[in-house]
Order: sequence, then structure tokens, then C-alpha cells
Amino acid sequence: MQNFINIERVELRQKKVSERVKDFKQSYELFNKEDATTQASRCIQCGDPFCHDRCPLHNYIPFWLRATYFVKEELAFNLSNESNPFPEITGRVCPQDRLCEGSCSLNDGHGAVTIGAIETYISEQAFKKGLKPKFPGITTDKKVAIIGSGPAGLSAATFLLRAGIKVSIYEKELKPGGLLTYAIPGFKLDKDVVFRRVNWLKEAGLELHLGKEVGKDIDFDEIINSHDASFIAIGQEGSRRPNITNENAPRVMMAIDFLRLSQKKLLGEEVEDSTHLKDKNIVVIGGGDTAMDCLRVAIREGAKSAKCIYRRDKSSMPGSNKDFKIALEEGAKFSFNAAPKEILVNSDGEAIGLNMQKTIIEKDPKSLKESIKMVKGSEFKVDADLIIFALGFISKKSNFLAENGVEIDKFGHIVVNENLETTKPSVYAGGDCQRGSDLVVTAAADGKRAAQNIIKSLLL
Repeated sequence: MQNFINIERVELRQKKVSERVKDFKQSYELFNKEDATTQASRCIQCGDPFCHDRCPLHNYIPFWLRATYFVKEELAFNLSNESNPFPEITGRVCPQDRLCEGSCSLNDGHGAVTIGAIETYISEQAFKKGLKPKFPGITTDKKVAIIGSGPAGLSAATFLLRAGIKVSIYEKELKPGGLLTYAIPGFKLDKDVVFRRVNWLKEAGLELHLGKEVGKDIDFDEIINSHDASFIAIGQEGSRRPNITNENAPRVMMAIDFLRLSQKKLLGEEVEDSTHLKDKNIVVIGGGDTAMDCLRVAIREGAKSAKCIYRRDKSSMPGSNKDFKIALEEGAKFSFNAAPKEILVNSDGEAIGLNMQKTIIEKDPKSLKESIKMVKGSEFKVDADLIIFALGFISKKSNFLAENGVEIDKFGHIVVNENLETTKPSVYAGGDCQRGSDLVVTAAADGKRAAQNIIKSLLL
């Protein structure tokens, strides 16, 4: 260990651009044994590991790095899975540069340990050898219902099943996984990785009800009356809108709708709007990881051009620098310090472009707070065949919550106490529907915490 002086940090190798833009397959190559053990050897085994503290799941990172270096693969796998419901997923999709790797003691000068890539390697190497997560089977007479099969729901199901509690998940879509399946493109997270993990939960005793929307296909009170506790993990699927003229015109889409439509087509599901992007000019408004995903999807679907416009400068983009660089490599174009004023439409009311305006960032000398100001007389037009707004997510109204005594705050988030229990006894909530739009790993941490509290209430 502690070989950081002699060994440099190595990133996952991306496939050639010409190859990876042809399809939605995983765009990078996983570490092999030599990569993983060599990179793990760089860890300095901190006595107070900041990587562990910064991880929302508080993963035992230094311990499984050490086990990887000494080629104790089963130990590394067990340690990785102990705290994490799906390490092969978080290893692929977590923004490690903002979490564990960003807090690594080597990050300042030597380059952080490549934690995410090693985390993925540990699981995939174990799976090749026939190892898989361990469950005791259903050993209690307790039953818990989970509404939503996204990261929070799957996490809660994992820890409840480990306690021998029967779990039933109700999912409105035809495939499980929530945003893991329908919002994160396959080039970042192969859907077979998600479905494999779900199948293991089913083997452990999970009952999975797909195409069952609560409040529509099944009543909420029917669920809670037939289970000892319930966990709401419905995510946050509403979209922030720009509030400009013609924003509801045809050929204008919200990012989540665009990504979901693309993924449903890839999964062979029937869709009402089969938008074709071949040889079209696509404009994405926003600067986060979701905007980068939209650009990369558009390129793979044959767009003539995929351009991102962001209201601030490049350094202020909220998404990861890694995703920005990859989108740039794949052909995306970027324009900064500009904001949309209105959407331009043709005689049929269809969007054909945007009227944009240049922006500047001003800082208050006293409070040091920054604000965006429009530059007068700086208007310009941008042509577009499809406009996608990636401005963040908000909660969608779910009538079944209020109708059953589950309190919602002014932001549309479910109100919970310190145990993640809602105002309805024995009904818990977590993930984006409770905290607001956040990361896969924070949703997983909520599901884990809710499961632990449910277990205490039912078994202790």
C-alpha cells in the first residue's frame, strides 16, 4: 500500500469516440485485475478516512481497497456489499469527484485513489466467480410495502430482505429500477446491471409488481392495510420549466421526458411520441449532468448537431467536469453566458428555435452573492429542430398522499421525522420525493436508513 509516490492515478479507459457513439453500450472499459490492484495500492490507509466520511452510505472504502490489493476478492466483495445495496451501480454512476475521491487525502497533489472504478471491479470480478449477495430468506411474519423501485426503493428492499422481512414493491413502469432504468443512459449504466441486481432480490423473496401505479391501478389504503409498514420512494419526476413564451409548443421537451422516451424505445416498449433525431439540430438548455446525458443521447440517435447553452460560464456548470469533457469529445457544442427569452415557432405553432440573450454575472460587494443579469441589446437567435430543457427536477403532485394523511411541505416534498416516518404512522419516505432532487447514492442512503428504522419498529 501507500504506493502513490511511484504510481500515478489512472482513469477508466473510454472506448474510441467513433466506436462509442454508434450505440448505447457502456462507453468505458472496466479495470482488470492489474489495474485494480495497482490503483488500490496507492491508498495510504488513513486512520480517519475522509472518503468513508464523505460517502453518504459510509462505505468501508480503505478496507476493501486493502483487500483488493492483497487479492482477497471475496473479502473485498463482502465488505463492499455490507454497507452498500448495489456497489456495482454506485461505482458506475456516483460523482466520485464530488464525494469519496474528492475527499481523498491524495486529491491535493497526487491524485485521488480511483475508488469508483475499483468498486465496480470488485463486484464484477466476484460475479464472474459465482459470488452474489447473501440473504437469509424470509424468516419473519412481517411484511413491508415499497412504492417505487428506484435507488431508494431497491436499497430499502435490500436491507429489509437481509432482516428476513417480506417485501413487496409496487412500480408504475413496466421495468424496475426507476431513474436507474429510465433516466440514466445505458452508456453510463447498462440496464442488465440493474435487472441482475433486482433478480437477486426476487430470489431473496421480493415480490415485484410492475405496471402498478398507486392511486390508479391499486389503492394506497389497500397497500398499507395489508402490510406492517410502507416506504414511499416515488422519486421526483416533475421538471423545472423556464416560464417563457411557447414553452409548451411541439418540439419542446423536458429532459426527463426525453431520456425516458429514448430508453423506452431501446427497451422495446410502446411509446406515444417516437421522436426521430436523425439529421436534426438539437439544443439543450442547462449545464448539469442531465444536460450532458441529453447531448450524448442525441448524438447517438443521429442528430446533425447537439448544442448546449448555459446561462453562466463554463466554471460554474453544476455537472461533473468528466461528463462535460466526454460530451465535448463526442461532438457536443457549448455556448455560455446566454439565457432563453422565448421560443420561436412556425405557422403551425411548432418550435423552430430560440430567442436568446447574453448574460453577465454580477457579485454584490457586501454579501458576495452572485446574480445573473441580462445584457440589453444582446439578443440573438438559435435555430433548433428540438429544444430540451434540463433545468432540474421538482415533485409531481400525487393525490394519494394527501388523501391518506401524508403531509407535503410547500416544496412538494414529503414531510418526515428523524426516523423518516411520515405523518401517517408506519408509513416512511425517502429519496428525492422527500429530500428533493439529489444523487443515486443519497437516495440509497435514505432507503438504507428507512429500512433500519422499520426493522427496529417491527422486530425490536
